[in-house]
Amino acid sequence: MTDGAQLVTPEYWDEARKYLTRRDRVMKRLIPQFGTACLQSRGDAFTTLARSIVGQQISVKAAQSVWDRLAALPRRMTPANVLKLKVDDMRAAGLSARKIEYLVDLALHFDSGAVHADAWLEMADEDIISELVGIRGIGRWTAEMFLIFHLMRPNVLPLDDVGLITGISKNYFSGDPVSRSDAREVAAAWNPYCSVATWYIWRSLDPLPVAY
Repeated sequence: MTDGAQLVTPEYWDEARKYLTRRDRVMKRLIPQFGTACLQSRGDAFTTLARSIVGQQISVKAAQSVWDRLAALPRRMTPANVLKLKVDDMRAAGLSARKIEYLVDLALHFDSGAVHADAWLEMADEDIISELVGIRGIGRWTAEMFLIFHLMRPNVLPLDDVGLITGISKNYFSGDPVSRSDAREVAAAWNPYCSVATWYIWRSLDPLPVAY
């Protein structure tokens, strides 16, 4: 994510808000609370995925400081430039040995054309997820976050996301435990805008929008 990068918002957002407000009592209550705030995408695919690897299992604040140090190493954050970085310099920026391996694997996938980033706009969600989970350090959750935050796909339901499950529990089940099948049942009313509903569920837990 580069500072000053062009922010893009999904053209379906207003339509999705109206649809969810009509279909779901919780959405009818939540959506007006957040005004015009909406999902925003910026940066390029490689940078977005690199950031997600850097941020794994550390706090948002720690991830930002490691990212800032790492991003200062190459002249531009591109796959080819990452492959030229020295391991010692990446370690000094705060990356673990495992994350360095993941980052190099990501750069190799992009640099060699093993992932078809140019074709993603035409590809189905599950096909993109299959490509992404073939990269070390990227699991289904990261791939789903990428679909939501970078490609802005409207109908992603990330059932492995703790925030989504917690938010469904709080908003629909008075805080009682929620299973994946419970979450699926709730989300049936959100289809075909599960990404949008998920975003509002996240907002209900933390009013500050997440950006990747």
